[in-house]
Amino acid sequence: MIRNTFLTLFLLLLLFPLCSQEVINLAKFSEADQKNGVTVKRLFGDTLSTSFFITVSDTVPTHKHDFHSEVVHVLSGEAIVYLNNKSQKVRAGDVIFIPKSTWHAVKVKEDKQLEVLSIQSPGFDGSDRIFKENKKK
Repeated sequence: MIRNTFLTLFLLLLLFPLCSQEVINLAKFSEADQKNGVTVKRLFGDTLSTSFFITVSDTVPTHKHDFHSEVVHVLSGEAIVYLNNKSQKVRAGDVIFIPKSTWHAVKVKEDKQLEVLSIQSPGFDGSDRIFKENKKK
């Protein structure tokens, strides 16, 4: 009996992370949290990937991530995205793949802020973000 209880508890602890779910409403995030025209809100994450809701009212300076790839889904707004000195206009519905070590930047085109969902893999803690101007985090 104790063995069966232990086995059941072990399986529940092992499988619980696979079954857990969470829902976040992006409308709850405030523009008051912006720093230098950019708001970054961590949504979910583990060692394999991390997701963020990001708003940009003007620019994101040129930077890269040495160890992370990034997928960005544009939710609203329009911008120019720069990837290794190439530019591309993006708008709501577009999805951008940014391989690791790719220099990238964003310039919002209009008065309306850009809203995106960013998913980085593996899990992202900000430690490998390198800005081009000063080569620092």
